[in-house]
Amino acid sequence: MAKKDYYSILEVQKDASADEIKSAYRRLAKKYHPDLNKTPEAAEKFKDINEAYEVLGDDKKRANYDQFGSADGPQFSGAGAGGFGDFFGGAGGGFSDIFSDIFSAFGGSNQRAMEKGDDIFVNLSLSFEEAVFGIEKTITFSKIEKCNDCKGTGAKDGKNFSVCPDCHGTGRVRYQQNTMFGTTIREAGCTKCNATGKIIKEKCDACNGKGVKRVQKTVNVKIPAGIDDGQTIRLRGEGNAPLREGVNGDLNVRISVMPHKLFVRKGVDVYLDLYLPFTKLILGTKIEIPTLKGNYLLTIPELSPSGTVMRLKNRGIKNLNRDTYGDMLVTLKAEPPKTLDKTTRKMLEELDGKIDPRNYSKYQNFLSKK
Repeated sequence: MAKKDYYSILEVQKDASADEIKSAYRRLAKKYHPDLNKTPEAAEKFKDINEAYEVLGDDKKRANYDQFGSADGPQFSGAGAGGFGDFFGGAGGGFSDIFSDIFSAFGGSNQRAMEKGDDIFVNLSLSFEEAVFGIEKTITFSKIEKCNDCKGTGAKDGKNFSVCPDCHGTGRVRYQQNTMFGTTIREAGCTKCNATGKIIKEKCDACNGKGVKRVQKTVNVKIPAGIDDGQTIRLRGEGNAPLREGVNGDLNVRISVMPHKLFVRKGVDVYLDLYLPFTKLILGTKIEIPTLKGNYLLTIPELSPSGTVMRLKNRGIKNLNRDTYGDMLVTLKAEPPKTLDKTTRKMLEELDGKIDPRNYSKYQNFLSKK
């Protein structure tokens, strides 16, 4: 029989550490476990994964495999674990640790299977001001809820059902199988009651025996001041109800913020480009500008270069969950006139003739390097 490449099966390199092998096995076992993966090839793939980990997860067997191509030395036939592997022994006790993770989602063999309902995602568009100052919004969405008529049992009046005789109301059953490596114990959902623990005698008319139904739900969402584009507000328990016993999923509200006609947001700071006639930057001026906290009289010093950034402390956006604010940064930009009449041109030519070039050091430096 051709030797199986256990390293390839576990998708690891031959020099992989014990932790890397265990991590790979944990990932693949969850992916191909027959209780979680219903594809036809999953069971055979799961068998190979168990067989590979039975060898590579044990230092002595791995050394023999690397040297002789088998786990027990030259006499080893190369046969691997049968069935779905021994979950509670072998490989240094690693199986029990790994599969406790897989089955913890089911609540254990002595508990009813618990699950969480699916999360719901909705998009909410806000104006720039709504995101900055906060607001309360009403959202309507479709969700799955437990049926009130049958109290989620699926049975008429919530009473027309009996306890499943196969799983005794737990929703889980255990299967035992003998293999060459010992006894294999596997736990799975009860097929007789569809893992609900109940046998319905007469279905609920409102939900047709499902125990859940789709409804339109309206909730109020408090949008905190300072929320930003792309952030999500999570409302726990407002998502879909599970099909069996468990807890509701969450409602996730994804925020998108519309741009402002003047302001640009970067974190908690607000940016404003202020275009002024070039003469205002030369002579200096005072000009009223809008801010998030109302109008502000900005003093521009004379001889301010175009591109100067003026910072207004604490006039930015509120930090989420903190009583602190960002700043507002105003960039001064000189705007030349689009046209010149004869009178204005003559005045500028006269002014240009009186300008001392020595006052323009960068211009002089440029001329000297030409």
